[in-house]
Amino acid sequence: MRFDGLLEGRLVRRYKRFLADVELPGGKVITVHCPNTGAMTGLAEPGARVWLSTSPVKTRKYPHTWELVETPSGMACVHSASANRVVREAFAAHLVPGFEDYPDICAEVRYGQGSRADLLLRGAPGQVFVEVKSVTLRRPGGQGVFPDAVSERGRKHLRELEAVLGEGTRALLFFCVFHSGIKTVSAAGDIDPAYRNALAETMAGGVEVLAWSTRITTSGVDLAGPLPFSLDPPAAPQSR
Repeated sequence: MRFDGLLEGRLVRRYKRFLADVELPGGKVITVHCPNTGAMTGLAEPGARVWLSTSPVKTRKYPHTWELVETPSGMACVHSASANRVVREAFAAHLVPGFEDYPDICAEVRYGQGSRADLLLRGAPGQVFVEVKSVTLRRPGGQGVFPDAVSERGRKHLRELEAVLGEGTRALLFFCVFHSGIKTVSAAGDIDPAYRNALAETMAGGVEVLAWSTRITTSGVDLAGPLPFSLDPPAAPQSR
């Protein structure tokens, strides 16, 4: 995924979930769209360096969208919906092992009880329903966790992924890590224990799980390579 001339600034504040104020290099403060409904823990510190895209649509109330932020532990992409695009591009380029035989890719396909699969891969072996989740919550040691807030919608998606499994049909939960400081991924059982338990059940039922890192620069974001995934974070070593 490429960016076209991002505008740099400093974050003043994020508010009302979808808005943020950013100070530009000349001192002007503008209001921008924040395309992230999560808690954004560690990503919205006042004074942080941020990068904005600019929409060509002149009638938009807020023409700028917050895309990237620099944190003490690395670069992060805050535009959660961009994860779908990054993962789709990787599948299209046959970069994800085990999925090379699914050349046909559709986005936002209806399935389940009124849900839409982020991606549907089709090929000679059958089809794969894919749910993509953006991971940005980083804990000490580079541990990434999902979700960053209680997610009933996320639990619904897990149930519906398991329900589509059958002859010739696979289901994949793809954690797209949008923080360069994250090195491993787990469920956030302390934040949403129901999600963690639902994930355990769907994995036992045959839903596949992948976690991949990304290369994040002001030029673009690309899928980089697989990361270790475990249902629960490793236990912290006990002090003696």
